[in-house]
Amino acid sequence: MISKLSRRTVLRGSGVSIALPLLEVMLSSPTYGSSGKSAPRRLAFFYIPNGVVQSAWNMQETGTDYQLSPTLQPLEPVRDQILVLSNLDRIKVAGTDVHAQASTCWLSSAAPDELSPAGYPLKRTIDQIIADTTGQYTSFRSLELSCNPYEDNRESIYFDNISWFGHGHVARSLRDPIEVFNRLFRVDEHSNSSSVLDLVMEDAKSLERRLSQQDRHKLSEYTEAVRTVERQITRVQQRQSELAKLNPQTPIKAWQAMRRDEFIQVMGDLMILALQSDLTRVATLMTGPERWGSPLNIEGWFEKPIQHHSWTHGQHREEIRKQLERLDLFHIEQYVHLVKKMRSIREAEGTLLDNTAFMLGSGLSSGEHHVCNNLPTLIAGRCGGAIQTGQHVRHEPGTPIANLWRSLAQAMGVELSRVGDSTGLVKEVG
Repeated sequence: MISKLSRRTVLRGSGVSIALPLLEVMLSSPTYGSSGKSAPRRLAFFYIPNGVVQSAWNMQETGTDYQLSPTLQPLEPVRDQILVLSNLDRIKVAGTDVHAQASTCWLSSAAPDELSPAGYPLKRTIDQIIADTTGQYTSFRSLELSCNPYEDNRESIYFDNISWFGHGHVARSLRDPIEVFNRLFRVDEHSNSSSVLDLVMEDAKSLERRLSQQDRHKLSEYTEAVRTVERQITRVQQRQSELAKLNPQTPIKAWQAMRRDEFIQVMGDLMILALQSDLTRVATLMTGPERWGSPLNIEGWFEKPIQHHSWTHGQHREEIRKQLERLDLFHIEQYVHLVKKMRSIREAEGTLLDNTAFMLGSGLSSGEHHVCNNLPTLIAGRCGGAIQTGQHVRHEPGTPIANLWRSLAQAMGVELSRVGDSTGLVKEVG
């Protein structure tokens, strides 16, 4: 067995390299500090646009013995790993578009009266502030993903990005899984091989002979996860070719041919691979863009294409509200699938989920009334013990969500005296 293996060790072959997951033999690496047994902490955001149906989301009971609301029912299998937070607010700035604020300014470190030239309370977002520190140890300082299926670009960048280096400088999200995969694993074009793993397997076999049984099992699980993502992308490519034969006048890109759940899950899988292999420790994933008016297909959930944004303005009608509740339920189910995947990945003395803060939220609480108080907020994972999960906490009305951003930064080892309009810390985090 290897006495010590660098955390930056990669599998190589024919110009391709793949980062490795955290193995036992890497635990003595200085990257992980002097404890020698702790995995790195990670932070990821799962964004849902246009708010939620508050009446089906909000819960009555607090503490550990609470009853899940109708929308949050899918959390039941993972409720011990979930922290639900209520009454966290963001101040809406009058005179600027509320939806652009919702997505763009959700993670902003700007105070409500600290406006950019565009009129939004926008400057560096909290994920990028944290990445300033964590990015010193990873190949990518951060990863920004979007499951926006549209190409009409009817809205500006303010509606399709939640991560910003500063006002006027967007950390633009990627929406093509193939592009993301190639970026993460530095894949060149190879005409003689359809799989990245095929190119590095000789290196993997050589390394495998020197590993413990547990590390060999972990390496096998990881390479199979990479293979699974490759297969998903390949299946969609094949479907694209078949569809193109039927209508060559309308070529369909791979990411457009995906079902909604497939799109979100493959992007989530890529995010998880990046976190697992320590390619990055900070990631954002948008399930869709804010305010887009184009019809959206959600196969298996709705018979016809839906219009999320316009629905939010009609939720005073019961039939539309019920449809929106179903859409919220769809997003929670996709989130839970990813939480379970993180929980299944073993590392150090726990799991990837144990060492991650995986937050679900929205920049609006209600898309009908355009309000930003009591924002929907969930966190899965304990972030290395910094988060007290398994409970619902209702904060005092008017508590700034910036308190949570400051607390998450502290949990990630970044001490900040103030973030935006923060007034303190969230005691359950950090």
